Amino acid sequence: MIDRMDEELVRTLLREQHPDLAHLELKEVVGGWGNQMWRLGDDLAVRLPRFDLATEPLRREHRWIPELAARLPLPVPTPLRLSEPSDRFPRAWTITTWVAGEPGDHAPITDPAAADVLAGFLQALHTEAPADAPVSDRSVLSGGLPFEEIHEYVDRLDEIRAIRADAIAAPAWDRPPVWLHGDLHPANVVVADGTLAGVVDLEEIGTGDPASDLAAAWILLPAGAADRFLEAYPVDEATVRRARGWVVTRALFLIAMGINGDKGVPGGKPHWGALGRAALARL
Repeated sequence: MIDRMDEELVRTLLREQHPDLAHLELKEVVGGWGNQMWRLGDDLAVRLPRFDLATEPLRREHRWIPELAARLPLPVPTPLRLSEPSDRFPRAWTITTWVAGEPGDHAPITDPAAADVLAGFLQALHTEAPADAPVSDRSVLSGGLPFEEIHEYVDRLDEIRAIRADAIAAPAWDRPPVWLHGDLHPANVVVADGTLAGVVDLEEIGTGDPASDLAAAWILLPAGAADRFLEAYPVDEATVRRARGWVVTRALFLIAMGINGDKGVPGGKPHWGALGRAALARL
């Protein structure tokens, strides 16, 4: 792990590999999990991986996102330049387009019409992928969940367990795999004027069962908007059942991150707990 990624380092890296961009204003973007991000001028961003494991996802994005972005109805961070490791910084890093808006974990979606926007985005994304496309790690529900650790933070736990069990029992996706975002939760979208304005953090891009992404209807949208979403993006009952299982998975992740934040665990997000509980209430 790099102990310090400051403006001086980023500016030096730009001078070495992208001197035509080195004069642009740099502004650190707070947050990010595997990457530290800097806004570069008005329209660009620099992303530096914090860990070795965060490098491969950047290369995957650079390979696949530009052709996907061209057909998506919402802006996504589109990789423009892939920068190679050097003596000064030992990992690949990237320059992407900047997606304007407020992070959804700080400015939630309030407009029910965002259901139509989300449906349109996912319909454009969920197309059959080429044979050499990467398989998503976020496509098949499996394994246990930390119910015992979070039970005191969650109401109606038996109902939530039942939804998860029903999702695992539902028939599996039996059609060609489609492109997935793979990690749609509030921190990975941007919001403007109460509606969905962009989608970010496509590090989990891959192919599989669309149910993983369809969970966003409950995770991102205001109460009651999931029905409107399913009218705009109609799917079979089994896929809805699997999507509801993914809601449980993502909501419990948000709650666990909130608990970690309350306890002062590095990387914890204190305000995410409320987001996860609200998603379960909508479910």
